[in-house]
Amino acid sequence: MQSAAASGIFRPCAARPLANPSPRGGRQPLLPPRGLRLCAAAAPATRSAGLSAGRRIGLVPASPEDQADREARGRRHVAAAAGAGKAAAEGAAGGEDGGGLVKTLQLGALFGLWYLFNIYFNIYNKQVLKVLPYPINITTVQFAVGTVIALFMWITGILKRPKISGAQLLAILPLAIVHTMGNLFTNMSLGKVAVSFTHTIKAMEPFFSVLLSAIFLGELPTSWVVLSLLPIVGGVALASLTEASFNWAGFWSAMASNVTFQSRNVLSKKLMVKKEESLDNINLFSIITVMSFFLLAPITLLTEGVKVSPAVLQSAGLNLKQIYMRSLIAAFCFHAYQQVSYMILARVSPVTHSVGNCVKRVVVIVTSVLFFRTPVSPINSLGTGVALAGVFLYSQLKRLKPKPKAA
Repeated sequence: MQSAAASGIFRPCAARPLANPSPRGGRQPLLPPRGLRLCAAAAPATRSAGLSAGRRIGLVPASPEDQADREARGRRHVAAAAGAGKAAAEGAAGGEDGGGLVKTLQLGALFGLWYLFNIYFNIYNKQVLKVLPYPINITTVQFAVGTVIALFMWITGILKRPKISGAQLLAILPLAIVHTMGNLFTNMSLGKVAVSFTHTIKAMEPFFSVLLSAIFLGELPTSWVVLSLLPIVGGVALASLTEASFNWAGFWSAMASNVTFQSRNVLSKKLMVKKEESLDNINLFSIITVMSFFLLAPITLLTEGVKVSPAVLQSAGLNLKQIYMRSLIAAFCFHAYQQVSYMILARVSPVTHSVGNCVKRVVVIVTSVLFFRTPVSPINSLGTGVALAGVFLYSQLKRLKPKPKAA
């Protein structure tokens, strides 16, 4: 095997000392005190046949310019990496801010729809009840339209079809019964008194919620919650004494609506209906709506009879198109506002939802007074305002948890 020198890879250099004598008699190193770099020098033309196009490698000192260039490139790479990291962080933060803004806008739109559907329901429902005083028929129509909407959403896949057993249906049945009675009593009250007065009485829902929860669930309220009920009761009493459209049938119907709706809430806690993954609140509400229709339809036939047929409406001298259009709009808004309410509840806390419900009641009362030009006295307005302020105070105090007693 040939040596490296014989093969021509390395060219031998003439021997020389590693240090030169300095003028002062010392020795000076040949190589300067700086870094070394690899370089390739062209090989001589006369090479062996196997290495005709090679290069020889030697160690030569690196120049200061090379070192400065290398350091500058390193600094540029570090700065570029830092800039990329900062841009990525800013992009992620911007994406989070954008997502939060979208969610806020969506929630605001849902609250707007909740209030709008409520306003339209109360106005069109009152217009129909004025000329067609058959609350059982009208409530049945509203449940029928809600049933059609629920079936449509299940068939088209807009809402996931729930998987529910017979045992669950039996557990839901009491909820459907009180739901049916609550909506029926509300329509009976709306047919007898002004919309604003019905909703003023319905502001007493917290009172019955506390009362029924204490009786059936053993949930005793705090002293602050009890105190917040005083302006609610006092405000409703003051508004009732000065209400121009007051009558006992409308008053007790609204009170019965409060009792039944709050009984539904207590029953839902008492029975603790076991829900499958596909049985969310909207599906549960849809099932209750369908069951309410089948519960109320035979009662309608046995009591009022069918009063929404074209023959009956024409004999009463009513405009068929107008009655049917207003009834359908009221029924659609009736189902829509309750469904939107559940959608909001899935996004916010119960306390926030309760405050929103209080504001909704104020909006409905004000718009109904303006639309129907309901005469309202100053004392009546004061009573309504005190009652609604009490509801707001109650919703705020409910979120305060009592401190646990020390052992």
